[in-house]
Amino acid sequence: MRAIVPILPLLLLAACQDEPDFDTRYDKAVEAIDARAKAMDADIAEAERAAATASDLPDESPSSNAAASSGE
Repeated sequence: MRAIVPILPLLLLAACQDEPDFDTRYDKAVEAIDARAKAMDADIAEAERAAATASDLPDESPSSNAAASSGE
């Protein structure tokens, strides 16, 4: 038990780290936001390409079934 007592303050001191300052946290947040924005832009561009490709396809031909009679 006596061997643990001198080590305990060192362990507590090692566990306490300084919190990052505002600039560090801000820079990290900016990087995260930029990465998310680029991912969103890529998703939008992909969706636009898919929509353009889908609009280039020929329209479906109308069905060959005749219109139902109105009974007149």
